[in-house]
Amino acid sequence: MQFTKNGGEALKKITIITGHYGSGKTNLAVNLAIMRGNCAVADLDIVNPYFRAADFKELFEKSGITLVAPDFANSNLDVPSLQFDLSRLADKYEYLIVDVGGDDAGAFALGRFSEELNARSDVEMLYVINERRYLTQSPDEAIKLMYEIESASRMKHTAIVNNTNLGSETTVNIIINSQEFAREISEKAGLPIKYTTCPEELCGKIEIENVLPIKVYVRPVWEQ
Repeated sequence: MQFTKNGGEALKKITIITGHYGSGKTNLAVNLAIMRGNCAVADLDIVNPYFRAADFKELFEKSGITLVAPDFANSNLDVPSLQFDLSRLADKYEYLIVDVGGDDAGAFALGRFSEELNARSDVEMLYVINERRYLTQSPDEAIKLMYEIESASRMKHTAIVNNTNLGSETTVNIIINSQEFAREISEKAGLPIKYTTCPEELCGKIEIENVLPIKVYVRPVWEQ
């Protein structure tokens, strides 16, 4: 999928990615960054030190992507220190992708920038769902968490990303069967489904609107 200004996928200056722990937020952020190129990724996850965009610094450097991470990221210290401003970062780079910490606890850091971001018209906030993750296995559970993230961040989501998967055990049927789950969340929340992610090797076997082919950069705990 190409991200261009003329046709193709509509671009926003700032793409904020939220969701449940383990829903695949960081993997989506990495894929979008690699696809877009010439952008910056802000790692706003000051809660979970294990799956961070900061872990992909070398990959980003090779791809011409700038990584902005909290102080002490990838060290043996995990101090919540943010010394950057998201709105200013967006003005500095062509695109900015923000990887937010999981659940409402991780979204509090985003709330620090909510006033300036809410005043902009070029911001999208994507809520990543994964039907195969515990605590969000029903539409109502997923929506409840979405509203908790919005309350903590003081921002509203603009679209949903269906990232239902089981890591390397993901099948075409798992993705297809998750469509009803995603549609119910979309209808109840009044938000469109922007993407349905699909491992690259399975994309030729599936016919769903707005499929986003992805590579697996962040593997689930049980596969490591």
